[in-house]
Amino acid sequence: MLRFDPFRDLDALTTGLLGTTPGSARAPQFMPMDLYKVDDHYVLSADLPGVDPGSIDVDVDHGTLTLTAHRTAPGDEGVSWVTSERFAGTYRRQLSLGEGVDPERISAAYDNGVLSVTIPLAERAKPRRIQVERSSEAKKLDVGSSS
Repeated sequence: MLRFDPFRDLDALTTGLLGTTPGSARAPQFMPMDLYKVDDHYVLSADLPGVDPGSIDVDVDHGTLTLTAHRTAPGDEGVSWVTSERFAGTYRRQLSLGEGVDPERISAAYDNGVLSVTIPLAERAKPRRIQVERSSEAKKLDVGSSS
């Protein structure tokens, strides 16, 4: 009797791509994030499900914003893994900040597996309206010929 397992080929492909076997620790490959501008600040939202909030580090150094977080793998004692697809280890993402942001006022919060970083614009980078002054006298231009 032949037994057909539709997931065998998929498991083999996954193992080949990731180079791991079920139950082995794998390093995180990426930290998905969104970055958008609202009024006078940017908002960065990064998905970090299952990380220990105490392991999250947000650092700014010489115009580079670095996000770091760690997720611990479950113990292997007495465990017979069937499949293991969740990454464990350290996540890290770096972004270059432009000159127009205020690194002193960057703030961060972690809620429901999402790290939100607020990056305010510097005062000098904010759009501003320039008042146009009117002269009290109308000036005339002499458009005559010069002979």
